[in-house]
Amino acid sequence: MTIANTSHQINEEIRDREVRLIGADGGQLGVMSAREAQARADEAGLDLVKISPTATPPVCKLMDYGKFKFEQAKREKEAKKNQHVVEVKEVRMSPGIDIGDFNTKLRNAQKFLGEGNRVKVTVRFRGREMAHTDIGRKLLLDFAEQCAELAVLDKEPKLEGRHMSIFLSAKTAKR
Repeated sequence: MTIANTSHQINEEIRDREVRLIGADGGQLGVMSAREAQARADEAGLDLVKISPTATPPVCKLMDYGKFKFEQAKREKEAKKNQHVVEVKEVRMSPGIDIGDFNTKLRNAQKFLGEGNRVKVTVRFRGREMAHTDIGRKLLLDFAEQCAELAVLDKEPKLEGRHMSIFLSAKTAKR
């Protein structure tokens, strides 16, 4: 849901009997009829905008509504630009992985974690390797230990069919 799309009642759309009016400078102008508040808005050359419809009486403010909408859209765009979507990256290995390959996979996972993403580390068992799932478990725990300064182990190694996996989350995730 975007904030800029929430529509406010403005000027003649406000049909409440009484409203609490706030001036353009933010000062309270008191409780008055909607007609009187509209007259004050017209006098000042501003719009009357209902900002809190659930209050009793509803709160209205004198402001330049076009400028308000523009500022709100600008803030929303800036917030969207600064957000980081956390993705789940996957690193796959086999139980008989060599140390060089292991280190390459480790560097890739550390790069992903450095970017603030989660990493799923999976060991695939084939054929007779299923009899030695303990080797895969040790491999995953070693991997998690190597990433300990960057990441936190979310779940203990879990065997699902022929795959055993763990999830690592960045400690300083950019959220």
